[in-house]
Amino acid sequence: MAKQLHSGPAWIRKGKSRRPWGFRFRGRKAQVGRWGEWLALKHLRMLGWDILARNWRSRRGELDLVAFEGPQLVIVEVRTRWVEAHPAPDRTRPEETVGREKSRRLDALAWDFARRYDLTGESWRVDLIAVETPDLRRFELRHYIL
Repeated sequence: MAKQLHSGPAWIRKGKSRRPWGFRFRGRKAQVGRWGEWLALKHLRMLGWDILARNWRSRRGELDLVAFEGPQLVIVEVRTRWVEAHPAPDRTRPEETVGREKSRRLDALAWDFARRYDLTGESWRVDLIAVETPDLRRFELRHYIL
């Protein structure tokens, strides 16, 4: 998916954030992923989107966020990466980790979700939100409309 991006992200947001209430420290990777999904959820709510599901699971996998932007159903994949305070220029960005196989799986999961909740007549798309953070306070969020 990331290779199809020609015009760049639709939104870039930099800032600071406090941890959500009840957030517990677990393994570093899981902690960063949960924090990134929470930040993405907050971002979508600020845009006025209606959130339908969070971490929706089926036998094929999991959808991070499912929302409505007006009349359009949007499947949102969130990729979060822990970076150093001064990252190297040749690092792999989170949006570059979504390949062809993940893209196919997201499409299949979107169809599963639409069939289960009788939304097959709705138009839908897949978005990608990439979050980078050095310390779970400062962050850079990039939202790609695919």
